[in-house]
Amino acid sequence: MVLLSLFILGALVKGQLALTLSECGTSFRRPAYTDIAVYCGTQSINLAIQVCPVIYTGYNESLLVLNQIKNDPLCRGTLDATANPPVVRFNFPLRQLDACGSIFRTTSAPGTGIFSDFSNIQTVNISGVIRSFDPTIGTVTYNAELSYFYSCAYPLEYLINNTQVDVSSSSIAVIDNNGSFISTLSMQLFKDINYTTPLVIPALGVELRTRIYVQVIAANLTSQYHVLLDRCYASLSALPSNSTFFNLFVPCSQDQFTTVSENGNSQKARFNFPAFRFIEQQNQTISTYYLHCITRLCETSTCAQFKQCNRRRRRDIQTTTIKDGLSDTTLITSGPIRTKAENPLTTKEEAVSSAQKDSGNGSSVGLGIALAVLVIVGTIAALMAVSFYRKLKMLR
Repeated sequence: MVLLSLFILGALVKGQLALTLSECGTSFRRPAYTDIAVYCGTQSINLAIQVCPVIYTGYNESLLVLNQIKNDPLCRGTLDATANPPVVRFNFPLRQLDACGSIFRTTSAPGTGIFSDFSNIQTVNISGVIRSFDPTIGTVTYNAELSYFYSCAYPLEYLINNTQVDVSSSSIAVIDNNGSFISTLSMQLFKDINYTTPLVIPALGVELRTRIYVQVIAANLTSQYHVLLDRCYASLSALPSNSTFFNLFVPCSQDQFTTVSENGNSQKARFNFPAFRFIEQQNQTISTYYLHCITRLCETSTCAQFKQCNRRRRRDIQTTTIKDGLSDTTLITSGPIRTKAENPLTTKEEAVSSAQKDSGNGSSVGLGIALAVLVIVGTIAALMAVSFYRKLKMLR
């Protein structure tokens, strides 16, 4: 068998593949389950297959066919002899029309954990297979058939955060890889209705009732998906596992002062609300809180169904404490948003000065009354002295 493999290698070197036995080294062996690597990106899926075991089996990179597509040059593998060990690379976009025959399947399941309020959480699974093509003409062949399966699963519901979201990915090598669209999502605050001027929060906070315009956008995301905000809320803590919160809007219900201008129609969602303050912070000059949005990526053909209220569970708008908790390692927020008090509290020095002033006014009034009494008493005493003097004189 080794002699046969060496003969095949020599034939391929003379033919289409410019690899030497020394370049393969210990990689010139039987195929193994670890021969494929799968990368699930936000724009494309990348596959890498070790080529030396392919050569050992009797093929080369040109005889590996992706999803039975032989004539499309964009779906063919390319040899990367600079890698160690050398590999054949396949790269194709996530768009259904030109994903090189990959199969797209969207599945739904009830939400769990932080998504337990949602009865329909979708995941898109993109899968396919790379098989060897045996050019042997005749009755028998000595080449084993090679099959490399790949699969990438992308959840379509996210809480905006700065950590990767675990997803499943499988191949013939049974290697789990992470693929996530979360890196494409971001939240920005603006001060104008055209969403052109970013909102800069002053050190003393924004005025109450100032309109705050919020945009959640997906950048560098395949056009197959739109952004749909399922729930946006404000909380006193950046990590609201044990914090008072206020819902700006939830499925089929929103605060009366919140306006949702765009949601689920493109790769950006927009809403605005007037700046408010939490009653819990009523004794503070500045009220500080943070904004969070649970964001869904929905296929363009299915976004409408998630806007139908009879298909979704509602959550009452209230200000309360979250009891089920959120992981403090998976949440980032906008902000902080700071609002200033309508009538700032009097400072300690001003209060003391005012008290002294009031005390001084009281003292002045009291002094005036005392002087008036003394004048009256003195006048009476003088009259009595004059009368006594006259009587004394007449006696003499």
